[in-house]
Amino acid sequence: MTLTETYLEKREHASKACASASSTKPLALHKESSNLFRHREQTKVQRLDLRAFNHVLHIDREGCYADVEGLATYEDVVAQTLPFNLMPAVVPQLKTITVGGAIAGIGIESSSFRYGFVHETMSELDILLADGRVITATRQNEYRDLFLGFPNSYGTLGYALRARIALIPVKPFVQLTHRRVADPVEYFRHLSELCRSGGVDFVDGTMFDGGELYATTGRFVDRADRPSDYTYLDIYYQSIRAKSTDFLTTQDYLWRWDTDWFWCSKHFLLQHAWMRRLWGRKRLRSAVYWKLWQAIHRSRSAQTLLQLMEGRQEPVIQDVEIPIEHAAEFAGFLESNIGIRPVWICPVATLDPSITYPLYPMDPARLYVNFGFWDVVPSDREDGYYNRMVEAKVRDLDGRKSLYSNSYYSREEFGRLYNEPAYRALKQRYDPTGRLKHLYDKCVLKR
Repeated sequence: MTLTETYLEKREHASKACASASSTKPLALHKESSNLFRHREQTKVQRLDLRAFNHVLHIDREGCYADVEGLATYEDVVAQTLPFNLMPAVVPQLKTITVGGAIAGIGIESSSFRYGFVHETMSELDILLADGRVITATRQNEYRDLFLGFPNSYGTLGYALRARIALIPVKPFVQLTHRRVADPVEYFRHLSELCRSGGVDFVDGTMFDGGELYATTGRFVDRADRPSDYTYLDIYYQSIRAKSTDFLTTQDYLWRWDTDWFWCSKHFLLQHAWMRRLWGRKRLRSAVYWKLWQAIHRSRSAQTLLQLMEGRQEPVIQDVEIPIEHAAEFAGFLESNIGIRPVWICPVATLDPSITYPLYPMDPARLYVNFGFWDVVPSDREDGYYNRMVEAKVRDLDGRKSLYSNSYYSREEFGRLYNEPAYRALKQRYDPTGRLKHLYDKCVLKR
């Protein structure tokens, strides 16, 4: 029995399971891992188990694409494509992000200045609808509206069972160059020039304390005498300030942020060498930190102890896209009002200006900058004060905010920002009975 036949059997089984599920409880996906950071009250739902859809089905070396099941992690996809000197055009930062999750959410990385978001690199999508039907959606066929509307739908229109994603050729190593630029306006001008001039394969940046800004470029190379290793005792983000040039294997470059969850491993004392040795190399990964974070959040005693030790805090875990002409202003806003450091900076441009994704529309004439900032802020304000401040600033600067973490929009504002008319039309066509949650209910409400 071939893997393709296995996939078709699994698809048929999932279709029947979904169609026969209870209609009195909302459907929800059963997952072993997640990269969502929304705090929710537990409610009764009908869990749909799609965990078996976690394989790479086919790699086409000549066509440079892969057919991948929706719950396949990028760690597994990369492990199977790199031996062919290929990788997905956009590989999100963390190993356990799934292909379906990156499409239904908003996946980005340092190749996005050239290839856009993850969903822009897909050409075909098998979607399990709430009534059990499985449809194949493309840009050209009768399900074009769902193909374009699926990104930023977060499982409220259906679930991705299979995606065809673009692959790009790679070399064994990546040469990195870190350049400090003191002035924020000049920094973002430099970032724009790097993106538009070509000659590099990756572009991102980091903002440290006091507005200390670094632009990092990467380009594929065939050789490296002594590539660095940031999977154990050495820490990647600390190297940005210490080295102007660096080399990594391509695999280690793709997962350079995962070992320390960018820099959030500090919350578990894991930026001390003695603790890293005690912890062990295998457990230095984002999936372990996420499970610990979830356990701490769910424990009232742990929350009480943290508040006694550190005082009241507000988690501010956000990724936002800001037009590059406003990026210096937003950087100043973060510095003055939020104070989280470091901040990840990643430029992103539309891959195909002729295509619009209605639930997360981007101006094809603009280069955007993703700001990723993830930490807690000391607070004596009402819940959500700082997150609401971020949301207002992003709106004022004509930006976009990802919905994987807590949001505080009113229903009316959310509808304006995330194209409620287009979403309503998709919901009416593909989930008319409302077996899946509404996008606002899932991404904003606390239950």
